[in-house]
Amino acid sequence: MEELNWQNYITATQGIVCGKPAIKGTRIAVDLILEKLSFGDTFEDLLEAYPHIRREAILACLAFASESVKKENLGQAA
Repeated sequence: MEELNWQNYITATQGIVCGKPAIKGTRIAVDLILEKLSFGDTFEDLLEAYPHIRREAILACLAFASESVKKENLGQAA
């Protein structure tokens, strides 16, 4: 499977969703997609709820989150 470049699907623009990372061309924030997935929504659920996005955009949200977490240093667990 080819690696997905999340930068092709995710942007942060001042004045759109308060500048939070969002799917390009939409007002759908990455954190909303991640939250819905964490609550058990499936890709199919999201594609039905937001018919103007594609599966690759959802995957880009996951790739963005993965890269963001890799950059974080949360320190040692107590």
